Amino acid sequence: MLVHRKKRPRYQIQVPLTSLIDIVFLLLIYFLLTTNFMVDEGIKIKLPQAKASALQTEQEITIYVNREGRAFLENQEIPLGNLFERLKKMIGGHEDKLVVIKADRSVILNKAVRVMDVAKAAGAGKLCLATEKEF
Repeated sequence: MLVHRKKRPRYQIQVPLTSLIDIVFLLLIYFLLTTNFMVDEGIKIKLPQAKASALQTEQEITIYVNREGRAFLENQEIPLGNLFERLKKMIGGHEDKLVVIKADRSVILNKAVRVMDVAKAAGAGKLCLATEKEF
């Protein structure tokens, strides 16, 4: 008599994925929280490019000059006559205060230089013309 033995199912090896999923989610949360989300708010301008750009880390006063030559301080358009008075108040007695001019790359040079003159006359000890790094 022929007896057929029943085939036993093999044991399947299962990797516990719960702990792996937990670690992946913890890493995801870590990278989301530690990523520096820098958003430059302000006037939409295209900065000129330079190969030797350096990051500024000091507290600064930023003046934007758009392509029409209009100046913006704290995201508000300001005439050059009023810019002098506002900068004088913002600089106060700090002669080492950094004033950054972010001028559009297509602005007429004379208009950007006039804004720099006003900032220097208001008492800015350091002037900087912002550029973006050329890739």
